[in-house]
Amino acid sequence: MTTATDLNQPTLQPAAPTGRRLSLPVLLLIIAGGLALTSIVRLITGADGITNVSQMSTALQLAVPIGLAGLGGLWAERAGVVNIGLEGMMILGTWFGAWAGFQWGPWTGVLVGILGGAIGGLLHAFVTVTFNVNHIVSGVAINILALGATRYLAPLAFEGHTGGSAKQSPAVDSLGSFTVPGLSDALRDLNNQGWFFVSDIAGLLGGLVTNVSWLTLIAVALIPGTWWVLWRTAFGLRLRSCGENPVAAESLGVNVYKYKYIAVIISGGLAGLGGVFLSIVANPFYLEGQVSGRGFIGLAAMIFGNWMPGGLALGAGLFGYTDSLNLRGGSANVHALLLLGALLLVIGAIWLVIRKRYVPAAATLIAGALVFAWYASTDEVPNQVVSATPYVITLVVLALSAQRLRMPRANGMPYRKGQGK
Repeated sequence: MTTATDLNQPTLQPAAPTGRRLSLPVLLLIIAGGLALTSIVRLITGADGITNVSQMSTALQLAVPIGLAGLGGLWAERAGVVNIGLEGMMILGTWFGAWAGFQWGPWTGVLVGILGGAIGGLLHAFVTVTFNVNHIVSGVAINILALGATRYLAPLAFEGHTGGSAKQSPAVDSLGSFTVPGLSDALRDLNNQGWFFVSDIAGLLGGLVTNVSWLTLIAVALIPGTWWVLWRTAFGLRLRSCGENPVAAESLGVNVYKYKYIAVIISGGLAGLGGVFLSIVANPFYLEGQVSGRGFIGLAAMIFGNWMPGGLALGAGLFGYTDSLNLRGGSANVHALLLLGALLLVIGAIWLVIRKRYVPAAATLIAGALVFAWYASTDEVPNQVVSATPYVITLVVLALSAQRLRMPRANGMPYRKGQGK
């Protein structure tokens, strides 16, 4: 029989996800295969920009706010609260971070921006946990409220200051960045050689050690930090039990309301930190509309990662990379990626044939042929396609990974204290 002391044991796990989970060696092999295929495409197309150091550095910068939003969603949903309000909490983070940053310095802006997002999380928790309002309705309301509040406050706070306007804050000082001396130059030189696979690996690693913001380092550290807290501590076990079976958790002495509140407030703070990154690191100022749906893409990255920090990081990296194509050689690079997409579809069709799923295999092969025909018959893609690429990738990835996903069992379900009695 399970006793209350069982929840103090960090080795106890709520129900494991169904389906086979990829081991680390297999996952690394898949990543290496993807890089090798990308390298082949680079050599065929001559689009060296798809794996150079600058491209990877930009991709990392764009992946951070998406990853932080996704991490916020993971905390909330592991406790059983769906957080569609990530977008609004990011908006609050951008505004509060820039507002405090230009007056009292960037690090103060970081703290105040986290607080702004946490306030959005507190409001979402208050409405959903205490009053049991539908989580989706509450999240949408948070998004609308954040957009309206910042649009109202921006002229009051920024107009009259140098560089400020009704839609933009004055500039915020830089948080600073670091480059690993020697290693960065060596990786860049190796990347410029254009060798198969080796130069692509050098480009990827070079982007991780060149002009990296200190806030990026903090954000990356939060990924393993979240994993350790949620999967290796008694606190994390109790929190996750609230998302799997809150009635059982309550019967074992867990204060479910408290853990849901903590999780959603942390969720808002992480989303706020993602907003701070946009208004202090990515751009040194607040600009209306700069979140641009990243909260929703962060939610997609979390789902792609099957509510796990590692998978979330991979999803954020993928979406950040596709988003970076808008900034660096977008048309040529996206055109080269059409060939990569065609090859991946053909490989997928072969895999489906091996598994004797002939109808999906035929459909996948036809899709691959159409994508290859698009690549072969054009020299570039329209700018509109480049702009839409991150969102298209989001939809495709979610569609392909949907069969392997399992959310926490009580995620989004209404809960009242004592309902199991």
